[in-house]
Amino acid sequence: MRLFSTLDIVALGFFIVAWSGYAYMNERSRFSRGGLNALMDGYRVTWMRRMLEREQRMVDMQIMAALQNGTAFFATTSLFAIGGALTILRSSGEMTAIAAHLPVDIETSRGLWEAKAIGLTVVFVYAFFKFAWAYRLYNYVAILLGATPMPADKDTPEAGTHVLRTAGLFTTAGRHFNRGQRAFFFALGYLGWFAGPLVLIATTTIVVAVMWWRQYKSDSLRAVAQSEAGSSS
Repeated sequence: MRLFSTLDIVALGFFIVAWSGYAYMNERSRFSRGGLNALMDGYRVTWMRRMLEREQRMVDMQIMAALQNGTAFFATTSLFAIGGALTILRSSGEMTAIAAHLPVDIETSRGLWEAKAIGLTVVFVYAFFKFAWAYRLYNYVAILLGATPMPADKDTPEAGTHVLRTAGLFTTAGRHFNRGQRAFFFALGYLGWFAGPLVLIATTTIVVAVMWWRQYKSDSLRAVAQSEAGSSS
């Protein structure tokens, strides 16, 4: 007896393609240049350049600490999520019994339920590694902030190189943080698989549509793009 039906395999393949396709579109394609993440990457460079002109940089370090705390929160949350997914895996017998008594028709077995729970655990483990690495990178960024040249040296080649170096590491940390958050969003879509493969396709589509709208059509993007247009005019 096969563990996955043909429709399950198709739905899981759709989920993987949707995740990887959205990640490619949002990070590597030309289309990504107009997204909210790309615009904020530009502001990281602007921040580093303007920090060179400030004698007192306590505000910059406070912002850095806030970013680190937010990343640590999500890393901790992902550990709790891993624990919850493992609980679902351990309680597969009880969960399949509950699913059998639901008013909706959910075809499942203990092996299938356990396989789905393992997949959910993998998603959250991936998110944890991304958040943990982003937190480590933010620590490195904090060190580079402390090594920023003084305002008197802001026009030197060393200062210009340091700005690009710090902003580049900053952007990398933000990219890994975004990947962790993306894993959280797709985990919500993955939960639809417990109700059936067609539900997985539907929930994955909804997740991609919501994330795409926030990146390329949201009020936040229009506000940032408007400020960009205003500063260039």
